[in-house]
Amino acid sequence: MPDATGSHAIRTEHVMRVYQMGDSQVPAVNGVTITVDAGEFVALLGSSGSGKSTLLNLLAGLDRPTSGAIYAHEKNLAEMSSGELAHHRSHTIGMVFQAFNLLPRMTLEENVELPLRLAEVERAERPARVREAVERVRLTARLSHRPTELSGGEQQRASLARALVNRPTILLADEPTGNLDSHTGDAIMDLLTEINRTLGMTIVMVTHDRARAERYAGRIITMGDGKLISDGVRV
Repeated sequence: MPDATGSHAIRTEHVMRVYQMGDSQVPAVNGVTITVDAGEFVALLGSSGSGKSTLLNLLAGLDRPTSGAIYAHEKNLAEMSSGELAHHRSHTIGMVFQAFNLLPRMTLEENVELPLRLAEVERAERPARVREAVERVRLTARLSHRPTELSGGEQQRASLARALVNRPTILLADEPTGNLDSHTGDAIMDLLTEINRTLGMTIVMVTHDRARAERYAGRIITMGDGKLISDGVRV
């Protein structure tokens, strides 16, 4: 993994994302300026509709800001072409979603391999990369299983392995424990903490669960009505 220690992994400047709703314009993200250092574990906290998931999608390059700038390792996403954004999503960013998003007809191994195929990684290199990612989430015994044969926690770990397989520098997680019971959710959070600490990977996690954010994240950024409410560093 590229070493980005000592620099900003993410920086936003007055980011706006406005949606047209009939005759009115609704700002989902309204003038947000934040910096996230390489290696930080940040929780984006807020209620439903606060703009946190919209901001995460902007950081991922899945959506473009209406105005303002977003930098990942000092490269401005707003200035990237569609091809450059696709490269950003497949090489710099790993994403984990609440809804797992595994392809049901593929085995766990095939699901994890998919980003490597899309990134046109050499076929001979793929098995070792898949095994490395699957071992990290401790699912080696499930390689030949399909998603329906996996528990919810195993499916989320599989989606985490898929996010890690391209060795990203930034991991974005959108409510990664939202579909899991408390015990299984804590196990996923422990895994994210381990990845953050052992790989030095920058993690930004969207959640509405303040207790979990306070327990696991090194810093909490709170949003409401599309705006930044607070940005606190915890000791």
